[in-house]
Amino acid sequence: MVEWSKRNDALGTVNRGNPTEAGLCTLCRSDCKGKCETWLSSLKGRKLLYPRDFGEITSGSQNTVSKGVGYHSVRIQGYTHGSVGLEEEESSPDNCIFSNVEIESQFGSDIKTKIRYPIMTGALGSTFIAAKYWDSFAVGAALTGIPIVIGENVVGVDKQAELKNGKIIKAPELDRRIDIYERYKDDYGTIFVQLNVEDARNGVAEYIIENYGNQVIIELKWGQGAKNIGGEIQVKSLKYAQFLAERGYLVDPDPTKKTVRDAFKSGAIKSFARHSRLGGTESDSTESLKRDFVSSIQYLRDLGFDRISLKTGAYGMEGLAMALKFASETKLDLVTIDGAGGGTGMSPWNMMSNWGIPSLQLHSKATEYADILNEKGESVPDLAFAGGLSREDHIFKALSLGSPYVKLVCMGRAPMIPGFLGSNIEGVFKPEKRKDLNGHWEELPKTVQKIGTKPEGIFAGWYDVMDKVGKKEMKNIPYGAVAFWTLLDKLGAGLQQFMAGARKFNLNELQRSDLMAANRETAEETNLTYMTEALDETARKILKA
Repeated sequence: MVEWSKRNDALGTVNRGNPTEAGLCTLCRSDCKGKCETWLSSLKGRKLLYPRDFGEITSGSQNTVSKGVGYHSVRIQGYTHGSVGLEEEESSPDNCIFSNVEIESQFGSDIKTKIRYPIMTGALGSTFIAAKYWDSFAVGAALTGIPIVIGENVVGVDKQAELKNGKIIKAPELDRRIDIYERYKDDYGTIFVQLNVEDARNGVAEYIIENYGNQVIIELKWGQGAKNIGGEIQVKSLKYAQFLAERGYLVDPDPTKKTVRDAFKSGAIKSFARHSRLGGTESDSTESLKRDFVSSIQYLRDLGFDRISLKTGAYGMEGLAMALKFASETKLDLVTIDGAGGGTGMSPWNMMSNWGIPSLQLHSKATEYADILNEKGESVPDLAFAGGLSREDHIFKALSLGSPYVKLVCMGRAPMIPGFLGSNIEGVFKPEKRKDLNGHWEELPKTVQKIGTKPEGIFAGWYDVMDKVGKKEMKNIPYGAVAFWTLLDKLGAGLQQFMAGARKFNLNELQRSDLMAANRETAEETNLTYMTEALDETARKILKA
């Protein structure tokens, strides 16, 4: 296993816990006082693209570890000449600057959804941390023009939700989440609502179409990269555990058993895990699964949904092929492919570490399989790659690796960090609202004070957000949303810089040839060219001319 350094002296960042390939700690805490790269980028923005203390230092590359196979073992190609993606008359040094790189995009089958950044959030479902910081996540995503995903089970765990004959007739938490995003959404972005077994039984799709129509993309949930079973949450209340059991969920240990209740009252059992059901259990073959899938899609179409997507996890090659083939035949708008290494609000730890296909290998095969469909003349659905991606280099690599099919990079844990951080900072300045904000701090830690002591001096994106919403509305914007904006501005600028270096001034021009394998093993696994062999034939022609 590759060991990742906790410190980056050039950027001045430090991980509190063990870092992952994405640069995030394996355990990301909402009360964290800093300062990993994503945490600090949520305050400083694009300043984090560069080494610290300019004028007092020189800095040398800490070349990314090239052992093993992963996104870290993929390198980005650079070119000495040319420009692609601009009009011919614009291809001058004055126009070929990174700020002119176009990173707006769109996805969808018949209906195109516009996005300002080729990024979407991961599914923010029934975990309590998603609910607590939703305002920051949703407002931040809406303002930056990217899609946000409401994950599975949000209705089922809502104690205020009302069911009649087993179907939802009132869903306050779901309504809250949609309304907050829609309040600040413009012509960019959209909101997804996931549908798992319990959601389908509860009538979530019917509730959505009746109350929101096609404002929402409905997303079937096949799985995710963090685990190979249904979604989970942990609850510490016996009463709530019993409520969830009555709602039809599997709750472990079983709160309906007297021995379990007695153990809880004595303190031997302190919490319960609520689990979702596995899908596809009634299908005994690929063909029967396909029939069930097509039937489900047709049902959603008949309800009135114009846009439908699929989220699938780190399954083996059969599952990957079925996801692509079925989505192609039913003309889905997006398929999100989440590799092992993806994050979670709650998953069995050893399952996270040992199941499924890691992201780079899975994404490479997804591209290969998409090529097969394309070569047969079949439509290929737009794709989103997910699984441990957090930085601008990850965005470039995923989009290039999956070109021309990948339109978005799905980021789960990274965009949540600005929500935590902003809420903690806002709670310091608004102590009377600290509890409602879920802020953990009573005063600014030194890591924040070194940047600023007032909100407008802390967040690099403060005045850009104010310019968008207006000075009067700014008082209603969560600080977590400002931090979200600041992080995405950094990611966007970093992506533009990588693309300018690759001489690609439009996302549509990215190709797999813009990547190289940093070791032979990665070359073999991904079909990317080993770095010293990339363009070697062209080089030899130059020398022999």
